[in-house]
Amino acid sequence: MANSPQARKRARQNTVHRLRNASQRARMRTAIKNFLKAMEGQDTDKARSAYRNAASLIDKATHKNLHHKNRAARLKARLNNRLRGISTAP
Repeated sequence: MANSPQARKRARQNTVHRLRNASQRARMRTAIKNFLKAMEGQDTDKARSAYRNAASLIDKATHKNLHHKNRAARLKARLNNRLRGISTAP
């Protein structure tokens, strides 16, 4: 239990930040899943727009330090390879 005023404030801030980070992470994962669904449906236009949306959310999450920049690059490269028709492991 936080005893000092500073520790109480940090505990409140940590709760807010954890919820915000979870929400951002979930939005990114949902965008990736939407892209994969579009790829399964063989709808190229829908897949392209889903890729743009997913890449944007991945970049935003990276900018907010939710994950490392190399992880973002790897995710986007793998999604782009799928979009171009090159099969790689997810």
